[in-house]
Amino acid sequence: MLDTTPLTAAVDRFADRLRAAPQSRLQRGAAAEGLALARELSVRAQRIEEPGREPRIMPDAGAFAVADQLAVAGHDLAKALETSCTPVRERQAERERETAPSAEAGPETGLDEAVRLVKAAAARAGF
Repeated sequence: MLDTTPLTAAVDRFADRLRAAPQSRLQRGAAAEGLALARELSVRAQRIEEPGREPRIMPDAGAFAVADQLAVAGHDLAKALETSCTPVRERQAERERETAPSAEAGPETGLDEAVRLVKAAAARAGF
């Protein structure tokens, strides 16, 4: 099973900082940064869980809800990455890699990229 702890830890850290931030900081862009990240993580999870279906966009529930939206989206993506890495899917992915070496990267790459996205968004938000 894929260890998604780096993703959930980064998401939880950013969400906690958003929860603790004063309203003025949220309004200066931290909330917008958190919402954009939550939407991106949500879309990534949906693409794993429901390939071929148009992803639904997370609504803007306000500056004070963005931390919870981020936490939910991040944990959903972590679970989707874990689930996509089951033994059956691992064998299927291995067969696809053998027949199409240029195929999209596996769950580990998706995890690393998601962690980088979280850290970059937190830095842009000033955390």
